[in-house]
Amino acid sequence: MKNKKLSLYVDTSVIGGYFDVEFEKETRLLFDSIVNDQFNIIYSNITENELLNAPNQVRELLSQIPEHNKTRVELTEEAVLLADSYITEKVVGKTSRDDCFHIALATINKADVLVSWNFKHIVNIMRIRGYNAVNLKLGYTTIDIRSPKEIITYEE
Repeated sequence: MKNKKLSLYVDTSVIGGYFDVEFEKETRLLFDSIVNDQFNIIYSNITENELLNAPNQVRELLSQIPEHNKTRVELTEEAVLLADSYITEKVVGKTSRDDCFHIALATINKADVLVSWNFKHIVNIMRIRGYNAVNLKLGYTTIDIRSPKEIITYEE
């Protein structure tokens, strides 16, 4: 039985992590896996906006991923409402609204996993439980949230 290729919603921290000493190793392994057709990625116009002030090499990283392995999604009214529900339900504060947009877009676009290096507002067990409680309350599925470290395979 062939495994379905996972779709990963990657937030901006993962793209920036490619050039960050602390996160570079695992992020590069993840991107190698994406380029080698092991995963599809989903990214959004929110990601693009967050990358506008990033160095050129960071901004250009998405263009190095083959078109057939990536899907760009737009922030919709539905996603804004879901994101605002995370704030209303006090999963995170108002200053984390863009993070909530990423969670909502990953949820609505049925990503298998949201991948992030943001341990404060996203990859955090209490936050994940909160996001998923809101998702279930509003009729959405839960979202699996992981760091790149938990996604990559360590081949010997």
